[in-house]
Amino acid sequence: MTTQAHEMPPALAAMMTDDEVAAVKADAARWRYGFLVVCAGLIVVLLGFVVVVFKSGAPETAFAGLVGVVGTTIGAYFGVQVGQSGKDRVEAELRRTTETAMRLAAKIHSHDADEVIKATMDRGRGTK
Repeated sequence: MTTQAHEMPPALAAMMTDDEVAAVKADAARWRYGFLVVCAGLIVVLLGFVVVVFKSGAPETAFAGLVGVVGTTIGAYFGVQVGQSGKDRVEAELRRTTETAMRLAAKIHSHDADEVIKATMDRGRGTK
């Protein structure tokens, strides 16, 4: 599957690694397909609501159930999506940090290690 121009600007795609591009595509697919599933579920619930209202003649009771189901479904959808998105961002940052640490460890000599680690840790904390 190729990246289409309307999905990701070429300049942005050029700056991203293959892993980042794959993560962006997966995130977009999760949102798109999750949204379609939620919409399909809401349509089924609304159709059930209409049938219950016409058969029972008591729309108040059916409406209370409808509001509960729709609110729960929408809240769960967005909660899962946001939670998964945050988890993916943290995992990507962990991979980047680990790679940086591995590159740093490969480049320094053992007699310079303590000084480099101290300088790196101080810079990460904002002290100089």
